[in-house]
Amino acid sequence: MLSEDTLRFLAEQTGCEPQDQALWLEALTHASTADKRNYERLEFLGDRVLGLTIAEWLYERGDEPEGRLSQRLNALVSRVTCAEVARTIGLAPYLRLGKQARDDGGQDSDNILGDVMEALIGACFIERGFEAARAMVRKLWEEPVMGKTGKRKHPKSALQEWAAGNRRRTPEYKLVDRSGPDHAARFTVSVSVHGIGEAQATSTSKQDAETQAAEEFMRRFA
Repeated sequence: MLSEDTLRFLAEQTGCEPQDQALWLEALTHASTADKRNYERLEFLGDRVLGLTIAEWLYERGDEPEGRLSQRLNALVSRVTCAEVARTIGLAPYLRLGKQARDDGGQDSDNILGDVMEALIGACFIERGFEAARAMVRKLWEEPVMGKTGKRKHPKSALQEWAAGNRRRTPEYKLVDRSGPDHAARFTVSVSVHGIGEAQATSTSKQDAETQAAEEFMRRFA
């Protein structure tokens, strides 16, 4: 069952002390523990609850066009943002990881932190319904939503537009290296524009590495 410290942490984040401890334990449990009940199904559910809550929130806040709303939504529900929220609330010490996953740095993995964050939303939805889960998301995502997350143009789009505007070929992305186990994988990606140069970046997902490589390219060459 959950420790008193974990119960206090969950109550603080969700607004109410957990009742079904097995449910919340499942939300914190990674598959590397070999426990049949891990966070994967709850993460699937929480992802949908998060997406609907953020979409509603953005719709309420103004009259931006659909394209701009989609841009912000994608950024706000991304694994990177979910992991940032998880770090902000200090989730890492409460993760239940197998020894290998812990030794491989699973406590600081964007993939794991982001997934568990969504699993906690899913657990809140199961135990107390949509309104409680919605309130949890609105509390924890307030800073990203009210801040600049997703407001600026996506780096890959910005680079593509820059290349077209300068009559250059379309940027080319290549996977340079993939290392580490599946739960803590690291991807190194390069992006190049013919006749200009190349930049590289490494991250916990291929998509994030491409984004960071595009940012680095723009910083160096644009």
